[in-house]
Amino acid sequence: MRHNYSICSGILFLFTCVALPLLSTAQFRYTTQKAAVSIAGTSSLHDWTEKSKEGAGVAVFTFADDKLVLNGLSFVVPVKSLKSEHSSMDNNTYKALKADKNPNITYTATTAHLTRIDAETFNATTTGTLTIAGTTNNVEIAANVKVNPDKTITVTGSKKIKMTDYKVDPPTAVMGTIKTGNDITISFNCKFIKQ
Repeated sequence: MRHNYSICSGILFLFTCVALPLLSTAQFRYTTQKAAVSIAGTSSLHDWTEKSKEGAGVAVFTFADDKLVLNGLSFVVPVKSLKSEHSSMDNNTYKALKADKNPNITYTATTAHLTRIDAETFNATTTGTLTIAGTTNNVEIAANVKVNPDKTITVTGSKKIKMTDYKVDPPTAVMGTIKTGNDITISFNCKFIKQ
C-alpha cells in the first residue's frame, strides 16, 4: 500500500503545482486507504463482479464560506487486489489487464466542478485520465461527495467503460465457450480523512 500511496502523492503534487493556480483560501489534504472498488460486467454464463478494498487516494479540498472546492484528486487500485468468488476468473482478469506489466489502475483528475445539493452533500463532475492495462484515456467521472459530521469526506460513484477502449480483450473461459461482455462498470466508495 505504501507504494500505491506514494504514486498518488507524486501525481497529486505535480497536478497541484503545475495545473492549478494558487488559491487564497486554506486547503486541506485528505487521504484514503482501503477504499472499496468494484468492477462489474456480464458474460454468456452469468453476471460477475470483481472487488477490491485496497484502493488508495489523495485529494485536496478547499472550504470557503458555503462552498467546497476539489483542487486535486488521484487514485490507485492494484489490479491483483481485485477478487471474485472464483480464482480462475481472477487469473483471467489479471491476464486480460496485463497485471504483471501494469500492476495498477489509476485515475488523476485534471478539472473538477462541485454543485451543492444540501448542507453536506455535493454533486461532483471531474475530468481526468484513467489508465487501465497501460492505456490512458481522458474520461469524465461523476460522483457524490458528502461531508460527514466527523469532517471526513465520502466520495461515491461509478463509471461505465468498454474494455476494448483500453486495448483489453474481454476474457474468455472453458476453451472460449464462456465469453465476457465488453461493457463494464467501475464503482467506488471512498472515505477521505484530513491529514
